Amino acid sequence: MAETGQRFASLIDVPVTPADRTPVPPRRGEVPPERDLLDRARRGEPEAFRVIFDRHAPSVRRFLGDLLRDDTAADEATQETFVRAHTRMRTLREDERLGGWLLGIARMVSMEQLRRWRRDPLPLSEEEPREPDRAPSPEAALLSGEADRLLDGALRLLSSERRAALLMRIDHGLPYEQIAEAMGWNLQKVKNEIHRARLQLRERLSGYVEGGAS
Repeated sequence: MAETGQRFASLIDVPVTPADRTPVPPRRGEVPPERDLLDRARRGEPEAFRVIFDRHAPSVRRFLGDLLRDDTAADEATQETFVRAHTRMRTLREDERLGGWLLGIARMVSMEQLRRWRRDPLPLSEEEPREPDRAPSPEAALLSGEADRLLDGALRLLSSERRAALLMRIDHGLPYEQIAEAMGWNLQKVKNEIHRARLQLRERLSGYVEGGAS
């Protein structure tokens, strides 16, 4: 419940300094530094790329789940992301961070999937999120899951690219510079798009927050 509330607040209010979100805790024994892993993966060592996958797949899957809102599609897109990453490993520059680079590939995979859906739309399922009735208090809303549903609905209103940039910032803790590389934008555009995304969500969610506080 606390995690939901923190994410809810960070989207519509002030930026939250992200905690370390390393997807997989270190295993027993010595874990090679990331740069060493990248060098070994570039040389074609399967175990090195397996460690990279284990470390970063949960974060990539969460990102794609937020973008695509479909578990099966997000699972398939995660696999495709790492297939492409494996073939493009030599293109990763020395000054690039692996996490942001992988999210950039994942974003492109998600955009391709969204374009396919637009060409061949699927019928909406009965479980599509809908805006819920207001709960009498924030505590009751969080306990019932209403805040999560409303937040999901608000995120859907953002354009896919604006949503991707915002999630990279608030859910994955990427600095603006890495987001710029992943999105192919200049730094000022990144800041502008994330600011506008926050304003959109604040407008959408402010009535709910104010209603719960009254």
